[in-house]
Parts: sequence; C-alpha cells; structure tokens
Amino acid sequence: MQNHLDTIRAFVRRQADGIADDEDIFANGYVNSLFAVQVIMFVEQTFGITVAGDDLDIRNFRSIAAIDQFVVDHAGDRLVAPL
Repeated sequence: MQNHLDTIRAFVRRQADGIADDEDIFANGYVNSLFAVQVIMFVEQTFGITVAGDDLDIRNFRSIAAIDQFVVDHAGDRLVAPL
C-alpha cells in the first residue's frame, strides 16, 4: 500500500518527472496554472479534504513536500491511506 507521500509524488511526477520533494513545481516551469487546479482536485478526491478559499495559497501547493504537509495538516487522524 502506498503512503500519502508516495501517492502525491506519483501524481506530481506524471507532469514533472524527477522533481525533488522540496523543488518548486511552479517556479521551475514544470507545470502551469491548469495543473494547480488539478492538484487541488487530486487532494480533495484522493484524501477527502475540502480545500477552502483560505487554503488557496501557492505556498500550500508549490512542492511535493508542501502538498504533503497540507494533506497531513488537514486530514489529521483520518490520514491512514488514500481513498
């Protein structure tokens, strides 16, 4: 079974192959604004998290590590495995 970090890595690396966990996805030109929407939808659907307006901050989604931290912070004790 994949853990949440592996699941996030696999999703992001479909668009940005070989990117490091702490590498800025957007600043390094791996993806565009459409991918930002796809990331939000992925997080909501995969981990059962609602991304609220206050959460729509590039810092939450700019790297694999940032996305993982967002998931951990918002899923809390519910985070066992992806849905």
